Amino acid sequence: MIQFRTEKVTDRITRIYAVCTELCYLVEGDERAALIDTGSGFGSLRTVVNQLTDKPLIILLTHGHTDHAMGSGEFTDCEVYLNHDDEYVYGPHGDAAFRYDGMKLAGKGVTITEEDYIPTAPFSLYRDMKGGEHFDLGGETVEIYSLPGHTKGSIVILMKNARILLLGDACNGFTFLYDAYSLSVAHYEENLKRVKKELDGKYDRILASHGDGELPLDILESCIQLCEDIKAGRTDDLPMEFRGDQGLIAKASGPNGRQDGGSGNIVYSREQIWRDGSLC
Repeated sequence: MIQFRTEKVTDRITRIYAVCTELCYLVEGDERAALIDTGSGFGSLRTVVNQLTDKPLIILLTHGHTDHAMGSGEFTDCEVYLNHDDEYVYGPHGDAAFRYDGMKLAGKGVTITEEDYIPTAPFSLYRDMKGGEHFDLGGETVEIYSLPGHTKGSIVILMKNARILLLGDACNGFTFLYDAYSLSVAHYEENLKRVKKELDGKYDRILASHGDGELPLDILESCIQLCEDIKAGRTDDLPMEFRGDQGLIAKASGPNGRQDGGSGNIVYSREQIWRDGSLC
């Protein structure tokens, strides 16, 4: 049986460690709660959430990738939100064979059985969600900001009262920006600059959806500079392959992060520096 570990981020926010390195977050207000991302859809995340709260629940998905949206099939009785711009990625990532193949990343200590599999929810389940929307939970308001790049529909989420920003996979220490689902580096940089301006002065802490769940406060600024470095050819370009796709790691990294001390990193494709890949 798959187990989910949980820990408190604040009195209102709980981090949930899912099966395949992804992190989900439960945000509790006085009147209702929001679950941010539903993981890979292996094991019962709903059971864990029900143990944490009995408040009415809404589901907010940062993007449509398999490790962030595929547990939603357990929440068909809830309002589930996903930017509809990510329908193009949700379809192939919801394929059962693709999802099972992704479980190879779960590690040697994880055993997957057929009973653990949560069927992929139909896309018709999802209510559209765009930047500028907000959800009042009672004592905490969750605000949505659009940050396309990792996918066309990627969003980031601000817990307004707590002054905490969750970046999902839209910007982190190893942002994937190299496959057919991603925007160009130049396009991504424009969106980074816009969202940084929109969020200026609104947060004191940044959460991630992988790793230890924490990001440095300068991550947006660092990734903007890294986009400039990529465009100017000031990169180390270490080759990387992930699930059949080839990319270049912009800056050399070790166990403690970038070797040059920078806080963000991008995996990109030279063909997608100035123009989007198959999205054009």
